[in-house]
Amino acid sequence: MSELNQLIENSRINESIAEKLFEIETQVLACQSSHQLLELLLTSIKDKFNLTGISLLMVEPTPISYLLNGNIQSPWHQQNTRAISSDKLTKLHPDNKPLLSNQVSDFANTLPKSLLAQAKSLALTPLKLENKLFASLLFTDSDPSRFHPELGTYHLEQLAVKVSLCLSNVLIREQLEHMAHYDRLTGVANRRLMEDCIAQELIRQKRYGVPFSVIFIDCNKFKQINDTYGHDCGDKVLTYVATSLKELIRENDQCFRYAGDEFVITLASQTYGEAVLAAKRLSDFFINNPMPYQGKQLPISISCGVAASNGQQNMDELLKAADTQLYQQKSLCSAGK
Repeated sequence: MSELNQLIENSRINESIAEKLFEIETQVLACQSSHQLLELLLTSIKDKFNLTGISLLMVEPTPISYLLNGNIQSPWHQQNTRAISSDKLTKLHPDNKPLLSNQVSDFANTLPKSLLAQAKSLALTPLKLENKLFASLLFTDSDPSRFHPELGTYHLEQLAVKVSLCLSNVLIREQLEHMAHYDRLTGVANRRLMEDCIAQELIRQKRYGVPFSVIFIDCNKFKQINDTYGHDCGDKVLTYVATSLKELIRENDQCFRYAGDEFVITLASQTYGEAVLAAKRLSDFFINNPMPYQGKQLPISISCGVAASNGQQNMDELLKAADTQLYQQKSLCSAGK
């Protein structure tokens, strides 16, 4: 092929690549969440460029670990993302530039073997957040000529910049939404999200006739704990209680921080009797599991008030009924009954 024909062919290939990347970028710009963005990005790139494999290598701990925790991480994330140390990622991108190679064996000690099983060539594209390297897009292909050091990296560099910007914008929006709906200290949902949840459950009850109950929870002697051990200990108690409650309730139930040392648990499709049993189980847990603190075991206990919706109450009436029973229980405890 003559030099002119080669230039024409290269120009045609570059134009085709640019068109495909533009289509991907347009789709990515419309994404409303980091999960949607990453899944769409990887799926589109793999399909449009007919790659053997594609994965996202993320520094551990990652800046978006709160989005990929045990409660949120999807099967897709587990399958398509891999953790990598900061040192290894920096060695792959010392100049923050894409890396192309058809010597896959050179990466056997750096990249997960499962990602290189059918690979004869690979490309690594760095992603940055707030000017910090946090991930790399790994493209693999069974064709050894697909990626090699002599190829240009212009398109990959452009892709990296645009993906990084889009991801940064999406994460900022998600962080703001997370802060608006979740308690910063304990990590459980806040009162605003609780109100939405209860409103939806009451609508569902009226529509389908399913039962719905709530548990109002108060930490016993919390002021005394603060006065005796300090507010730092008090914060740890609140976190311990919130974390334990989340782990003890069913997947369909939700825990919310109502105010101060008060929490609310919503029990979907649960009758009053079932809610009473759930409340007892929660109370017994804290009696039998004191909180480790400064080498000691700090006794923690809670009081619970239970209320079941009769299908006619609004949210305030339901919570008031649970709160009334809660303080009846606390009064009985204080009287030693």
